[in-house]
Amino acid sequence: QVQLVESGGGSVQPGEPLTLSCVTSRDDLNCMGWFRQAPGKEREAIAVINTATGSTFYYGSGQGRFKVSEDDINKTVYLRMNDLKPEDSDIYYCAGPERRGRCDWSPTAYSSWGRGTEVNVSS
Repeated sequence: QVQLVESGGGSVQPGEPLTLSCVTSRDDLNCMGWFRQAPGKEREAIAVINTATGSTFYYGSGQGRFKVSEDDINKTVYLRMNDLKPEDSDIYYCAGPERRGRCDWSPTAYSSWGRGTEVNVSS
């Protein structure tokens, strides 16, 4: 079982940036994903990174504003969020690895999850 710990959430004003971090217990996780979930709604994909190749994939409203990256030395996956909007106020989760190495968008494809970090965007 892989342990994942998210951090970096908090309260920001609209238009501000924020970077989330996910520290992992090992550095061979291949596809790692970031997901978001609002109360009463389903968890949905934001971005996926193939840590073996560097390929990235983006989904939903974060496209063009969010960027996923990783640091092998520190075993950390990042999500840089630019130009945050009130509708970005959600709980953000780190997930990995993707079970079949396909960098899937579905939450059910990921074997381990962090506890989440809250992002609140308001004026």
